[in-house]
Amino acid sequence: MPIGADAGIEVERELEVHRRALTGYCYRMLGSGSEAEDAVQETMVRAWKASDKLQEKAALKAWLYRIASNVCFDMLQGPQRRATPMDMGPASPASASLGEPLGEFAWVQPIADAKIAPEGSDPAEVAASRETLRLAFVAALQHLPPKQRAVLILREVLRWQATEVAELLETSVASVNSALQRARATLETLDLDEAAAGAADVDDAEQRDLLAQYVAAFEAYDMSELVKLLQRDAAFSMPPFPLWVVGQDDIVTFMTTTGAKCEGSKVIPTWANGGPALAIYNPMDDGSFQGWAVVVMETSGGKVSALHHYIFPELFAQFGLPLRLDQAEDAVQPA
Repeated sequence: MPIGADAGIEVERELEVHRRALTGYCYRMLGSGSEAEDAVQETMVRAWKASDKLQEKAALKAWLYRIASNVCFDMLQGPQRRATPMDMGPASPASASLGEPLGEFAWVQPIADAKIAPEGSDPAEVAASRETLRLAFVAALQHLPPKQRAVLILREVLRWQATEVAELLETSVASVNSALQRARATLETLDLDEAAAGAADVDDAEQRDLLAQYVAAFEAYDMSELVKLLQRDAAFSMPPFPLWVVGQDDIVTFMTTTGAKCEGSKVIPTWANGGPALAIYNPMDDGSFQGWAVVVMETSGGKVSALHHYIFPELFAQFGLPLRLDQAEDAVQPA
């Protein structure tokens, strides 16, 4: 009997099982958490409306990924390629102008781990998945044409067989293998080593400790303590502004000059793109705190290797965070 012939609630339950995994797939395809959620919602709507055409439950997963791929292909029709500030030019001195802010569609956006983290998965699978959620890797994917991007994600991230990918994309195995080879070659030209990809080589407990130390140093605005947590060549960026700086000295200089408005801020720890993150709330004249940026922290060698400050107020809601804190509110601890 076709799925959903008599029970719409059962159909929805079956579809929801795949939501987080589909969101992770669409995020890697699109480079935006909000667009990934929109794509998955559209996938669910299309699947629910056409559920009477599906004859076997076992085929549901492949069917959903086919719909999601087509939705993503439609959304990737435009010429805009999402990027990080590091893709747009060399680092600037801390005294440089921020530059003109670019629109949201210019940037690879972060995604909350809660939207994509698989429940009850094997720890090794979770760790492997995290590495392909790092901002630099997601930005690198944006250099690939949509179908090459889909092939690479399905084959090397999700570990689908070439025959399965060929069936999903309605092409031949030879075409899938050729697309994968071209995609690999393109990524190799981008020189994505472990550090550039933001690969974390500390475990969850160490990352939580590092995040807690950074939050404490930032809220105290203690630059001497903060520097101890940074790699010497740590990067610091602030989309929507193209400026980025590199190195402990320039980061401290920036934070004590242009970025001095953050002194006295409150911070809520969270998790994004497979690693630690934080939300910064700047102090206001009335004693409250206003959401300023969601920051993705990258780690390497037990220290902070990059801090990407996303100054987009809409991200707070996407991370399930309030946009404003009262004076008496305490920062919550990461889940």
